Amino acid sequence: MERATQDKTLSTVVRPRRPTRETRRRLLRLAVHAVGLFPLAWLLFDFWFGLLGPEPIRAMILRMGKAAIIMLTLSLACTPANIIFGWKQAVTLRRPLGLYAFLYVCLHLMIFVWLDYGFMMRLIVEEIILRRYAVVGFVAFLLLIPLTVTSTKGAQRRMGRRWITLHKLVYLVGVLAVIHYLWLVKNAYTQPLIFAALIVFLLLVRVDPIRRFFLTTRRRIDNQRKAAGGRR
Repeated sequence: MERATQDKTLSTVVRPRRPTRETRRRLLRLAVHAVGLFPLAWLLFDFWFGLLGPEPIRAMILRMGKAAIIMLTLSLACTPANIIFGWKQAVTLRRPLGLYAFLYVCLHLMIFVWLDYGFMMRLIVEEIILRRYAVVGFVAFLLLIPLTVTSTKGAQRRMGRRWITLHKLVYLVGVLAVIHYLWLVKNAYTQPLIFAALIVFLLLVRVDPIRRFFLTTRRRIDNQRKAAGGRR
C-alpha cells in the first residue's frame, strides 16, 4: 500500500506541466514573427554572400513580391482555419500577418523605385501606366494602405460596421496580387496558379453555404469523437 502511494506520488511529480494559455500565446506570437521575418533575413543573407544570381535587383523584386503574397495568403487563411479546424487562435494572427504582407509590398515597391529605376519618377510613372502588371500591383498597394492604417483595435472600435466593410477589400487585394504575379512572371505560371487556387479556396470558405457545411462537418466529427471517448 505504501509503495503504491509512493509510485503515485512519483508519477505526479514527474508529470510534465502543460504550458499556460499566456505562454502558448507568446510562443505563437514568436512563431509568427519568425515566419514573418524569415524571407527578409534570407534575402539579406543571399545579398551579403552574392547568391542572388546574374540579375540581383530582379531577384530581390520577385522575392519580396512572393513574400508579400505568401503573408497575404497566410493572413487570409486564418479565418478558414477557425471555420474548418476550430482553431480560434488563428484569428488573432490575421493582423500581424497582414502587416508583414504590407511590409513586403513596400519593400517590393521600394526596390523597384529605388534600385531598379533610381527614383526617376517620369520613367516610374510611365512603367506603371504602360505595364498592366504594374497597374494592378499599384492598385493593390493603394488598397492595402487604408487597411494597414485602420488595423488597430482602436480603429475597429471607432469605425464599427464600417471597419468590417472596409477590410473586405483584402479579398480584392488577394485577387489583384495573384493577377499581378501572373502577369509579372510571364511564362512561369506554376507558382502563381498555386497561389490563385489557394486564395480562391480561402475566399470560397467564407461564402455562407460553404461556411455552414464546414462548421456542420466539424461539429459532427467533434461529437463523434466525444461519443467514442465516452464509450472507452
